[in-house]
Amino acid sequence: MSHTRSPHVLILPFPLMGHAIPLLDLAHQLTHRGLSVTVHVTPDTLPLISSSPSFQTLLLPIPAAEVANGDSFMATFIGTGSLHGPILQWAKAHESPPSLIVSDIFLGWTRRLAGQLGVPRVVFSPSGALTISLINSLFEHLPKRAGPVGFSGLPGSPTFPWYQLPLLISDYREGDPTSEFMRDGMLDNVASWGIIVNSFAGLEGEYLRHLEKNYGPGRVWAVGPLGLGGTSERGGTSSVPVDDVLRWLDGCPDGSVVYVCFGSLVALGSDQIEAIAAALELSGVRFLWAYKARNDGGPEGQVGERGFIIRGWAPQVAILGHRAVGSFLTHCGWNSTLEAITAGVPLLAWPMAADQYFTARLLEELGVAVRVCERTGTVPNSGDLARALAESVSEAWPERVRARELRELALGAVKKGGSSCTDLRLFVEEIQKLTYEKYSDRFLLEK
Repeated sequence: MSHTRSPHVLILPFPLMGHAIPLLDLAHQLTHRGLSVTVHVTPDTLPLISSSPSFQTLLLPIPAAEVANGDSFMATFIGTGSLHGPILQWAKAHESPPSLIVSDIFLGWTRRLAGQLGVPRVVFSPSGALTISLINSLFEHLPKRAGPVGFSGLPGSPTFPWYQLPLLISDYREGDPTSEFMRDGMLDNVASWGIIVNSFAGLEGEYLRHLEKNYGPGRVWAVGPLGLGGTSERGGTSSVPVDDVLRWLDGCPDGSVVYVCFGSLVALGSDQIEAIAAALELSGVRFLWAYKARNDGGPEGQVGERGFIIRGWAPQVAILGHRAVGSFLTHCGWNSTLEAITAGVPLLAWPMAADQYFTARLLEELGVAVRVCERTGTVPNSGDLARALAESVSEAWPERVRARELRELALGAVKKGGSSCTDLRLFVEEIQKLTYEKYSDRFLLEK
């Protein structure tokens, strides 16, 4: 009679779209490789899961905590801590308790939960290796002044002005309970057993090697880009029929369309919308523009001879993968960045907040992006933006060549024998080894 069993992985996403989607992609990858997986979901993230998922789900709502300034993100962030007790109770009562916890970088408290269960906790970073290296450094060595911050311990010794640091740092107040909960969680990330990064060696090799200084050799797994081959409705249902979008793109020449999208959270102001619209008009380029506005007015679908507008969720993977799309004006969210790189589409960078300045810098250094604007409320100069838009669909644009090179590296990483495919295999083998040793030891003790 066998005394071993299949490893059971408990996956805990943070309930934001850009965080939850790649962790769900990872869950599918792990079940495909024979692991038993349970994913915590909330009423908000449940719609992201298909009607017949390959994994089990644990539905627990997150009560919003009361925070001083009414910040909805911080209320959710603090509120996740209240899940500690219910998840611990569930795990202890489960007939096959988790043998590993994989949880989002915003859920550092799960390291202590894992400790109570006697299992390892692995961090999942929905951002790149550069970003998590910078975040780890910032919370280990809190900057003391609102000036440029240097990172001499990182490759290239980057420096960032204060306004480009995430609010998690710039809003930190020593002794404030919310700030200290945040910092404790981030330091728990550094002390965790290992980290999975949605990136690949050909994109961030030097930063992945740097992360191993924190976690140790063999404890950093770069498994990206996750989500390749996903459906056109990955992450949500398109606000307009996908066939209408693709039919319009089918009528455009190769590489002639600028795709404009700033993610699911950014709501543009009317002055920003007007400035972008003016730039698109001046540039003369074809465009597909998906945006979240602060009001419900405005056109949708095909507009004029050169444009198509989506007011809401767009089938981004399908759009970027279409032959007609030549460039992408983006806020540099990490999921959007990976989707563009995988499609071989160069970027016009407009970082606004969070880790986007870090990502924009990486993309510029890689030669695959040009920065055209920055900050959330900035109204761009329409003439300058128009020139950048026109240049971005030129076959001579240098960034286009680099984008094609990175695409080949991305696709190669997830093929059999590629760096990300290998890291995922090694991660699964490590979990299987841990589970075997744990239950073999228990069997010997029982004898």
